[in-house]
Amino acid sequence: MPPPIRRRAALTAAVLGGPVGFVARAAWGLPTALGAHRRRLRPLVAGSPHFCDGKFHNTLETPALAPANTRDGLLRQWHEERHVGLPGGPIPLAATSFPAGPAELAVTWLGHASALLEIDGVRVLLDPVWGHRVSPSPVFGPARLHPAPVELAELPPVDAVLISHDHYDHLDLPTVRGLLETQTAPFVVPLGIGEHLRKWHVPEDRIVELDWDQAHRIGALTLTCTEARHFSGRYFHRDTTLWASWAITGPRHRVFFGGDTGYTPAFAGIGARLGPFDLTLLPIGAYNDAWHAIHMDPEEAMRAHGDLGGGVLLPIHWATFNLAFHRWAEPVQRLLVAAERVGARVVVPRPGERIDVLDAPEPVDWWTAVGSAADRPEAVPAQGMGTSVLARAATRLLSLLPH
Repeated sequence: MPPPIRRRAALTAAVLGGPVGFVARAAWGLPTALGAHRRRLRPLVAGSPHFCDGKFHNTLETPALAPANTRDGLLRQWHEERHVGLPGGPIPLAATSFPAGPAELAVTWLGHASALLEIDGVRVLLDPVWGHRVSPSPVFGPARLHPAPVELAELPPVDAVLISHDHYDHLDLPTVRGLLETQTAPFVVPLGIGEHLRKWHVPEDRIVELDWDQAHRIGALTLTCTEARHFSGRYFHRDTTLWASWAITGPRHRVFFGGDTGYTPAFAGIGARLGPFDLTLLPIGAYNDAWHAIHMDPEEAMRAHGDLGGGVLLPIHWATFNLAFHRWAEPVQRLLVAAERVGARVVVPRPGERIDVLDAPEPVDWWTAVGSAADRPEAVPAQGMGTSVLARAATRLLSLLPH
């Protein structure tokens, strides 16, 4: 081959090699991360009273996305306001330590919706997510805004792993793989999610699948799968697995775990049947008018806490991932205003902080000093690069949806 042709070939390979390599890395592991195909799921879930027309349904009519006539505004938000949800500075972590044995009632918030609950001498791990990105791709998707406050291998032995639904910020493949190596506890999950776990080589004897209002016992604890108002799906198909909240009841204490949900009157019924609850863990972040039906705002979380007969409220689903357009600290600020209005007790631990619920401390403001990147423009470039890439990709995907 003549030298000029060789040079052109080498240049062409160099130009194409970068994008091709990037795409290959972005797609690495996608088929596994996406979970079970709907053809495998359908025979296992079709008997549920909440499943019809090929998918699960909420009790209330619940649009999961903005209607077509509001999508243009939503696309503009992706471009123009995505950085607003970034913190203005480092998020402080607590030095995490666990007692030799589980307490009567304590909880360690591990960021987002992940928490380690100690109740009546039993440990339950809630929606554990240790992955760097809540996405099927190692390249695209919301990245952590703070490190995991403790290594997965440093957790004490747990008695159950509880999952609310199959979205990436609640069901994380790298974490499931880690728990297979470091723990022996069963995964207690809503109907259909067991098929994801089987695809990821979780042994059958470590999978417990429940429909709403079904329960499973772990020692003296009863784990009841309760209604939530949300949706499911790990990319291509929606609502093929069930979503849920959880009532965790022991001989002396009761805890409610909301996972991720919009407000629903069903909370009042859950409180009447299974409450009152000494502790509620309720989502307060990632709200937006475009998806108000599937994500509670802080005031709705406070209302749900009252419906459930809650004693102490620990807010979850904020601070760790940038999933919406509100300022980073806004959810907890609004929650505390709502709590003061009704005289509710709230705890706001730093990620990694353990709270003795029976001697719950008053909130200490650690979030104001962090602030929002929207108020500190110099903070945006360092933390916003991955988010802007996600925004462009998401915009493209949304633009392909039918109008």
